Amino acid sequence: MKDVMSDGVSHKLLDGRRAAVEILAGVARDAAGLAEQGWAPRLVSVTVGEAQAVAVYVRNQRRRAEANGIAFEEHNFAADVSRAEIVAALRAMNSDPRITGVIIQRPVPEHLSIRDLQMAIHPLKDVEGMHPASIGNIVYNDLDLAPCTALASVELLKRTSLTLKGLEVVVIGHSEIVGKPIAFMLMAEGATVTVCHHMTRNLALHSRRADAVFVAVGKPGLVTGEMIKPGAAVIDIGINQMADGSIVGDADFDSCAEVAGWITPVPGGVGPVTVAILMRNAVTAAKRQKAHYDKAFSPEEFAA
Repeated sequence: MKDVMSDGVSHKLLDGRRAAVEILAGVARDAAGLAEQGWAPRLVSVTVGEAQAVAVYVRNQRRRAEANGIAFEEHNFAADVSRAEIVAALRAMNSDPRITGVIIQRPVPEHLSIRDLQMAIHPLKDVEGMHPASIGNIVYNDLDLAPCTALASVELLKRTSLTLKGLEVVVIGHSEIVGKPIAFMLMAEGATVTVCHHMTRNLALHSRRADAVFVAVGKPGLVTGEMIKPGAAVIDIGINQMADGSIVGDADFDSCAEVAGWITPVPGGVGPVTVAILMRNAVTAAKRQKAHYDKAFSPEEFAA
C-alpha cells in the first residue's frame, strides 16, 4: 500500500502489483522445491474457438507461470468441438500425471456449458477453484484451491489495518465464483456480510454503513463516493473497457478516493493478485497430487 493524493485528500492505494510480487516470491520458491522432487508444476490452458479474444490473458498467464518455474501449455479446440470430445480431452488431462493444473479460458461457444467443462476437471487439478467441490470447500474454510478472484479480493482487504472480526462488509454482486465465495470467506473471518445484487433496493443504504465494500457487477461507475462510508475500504473487482479503449472498474475511482480509507485501482488492483493466486493454486495443486501419488504407491498402501 502507498499513500496517494486525490484533490488534496490522502488515502491508501491497495497496490495489487506489489502484493502479487510478494505472493509470487513464495510461488517460485515452492515450484523450485517441487521440481527438485520430480514434480514440476505444469499448467494447461484450454481455449475453444477464436483464441484472439483471450490472447492477452493467456499471454499474461504464460509469462507469470514461466517466470516462476511453472511450465505452461496451450491447447486450442475448434469452435464446433462437441461436448463429448472436449470432455474426453479434459479427462485425459486428469489422467496425465505430467499435468498438474488445467485452466479453461472464457468465453466458450454457446453450445458448451462452462459448468459442465469445469466439472470435467478433477478437483486436484482445478487451479481456478471453480469445480463444485472447490466451491463447496469454501463453506468449511478450506481455501487451498479457492476461486482466484475471490481469494485475491479478500487478500487485498487483509492488507489494510482493518480488523476482520466484526467488520461490516457489503458485497455487491452475487456470482458463484466471486460474490458468494467472498461472502463465505469473510464470514469465516468473523465479518458481518451483506450481499447485494440487481434486486437489492436502495443499494446506497447498504453500502454507506459498510466498513468495506466489494463490487463485481460489470457496471462502470456504479459505486460513487456518496455511497461510501468515510474511511471504508473499496475493493473494485470490475473490469470494463470503455469506448476510448481505457479500462475502468465498477467504482468511480476519483469520487470514491475522496472518502475511502483504502481503494484498489483498476487496472493494477485485484487483477495482478488474481493471476498470482492462480500461480499459487498451481503450486498447491502440484503438492496435493504429489501427496496423493506418494500415498497411493507407498509400501504401506501396497502392504494393506
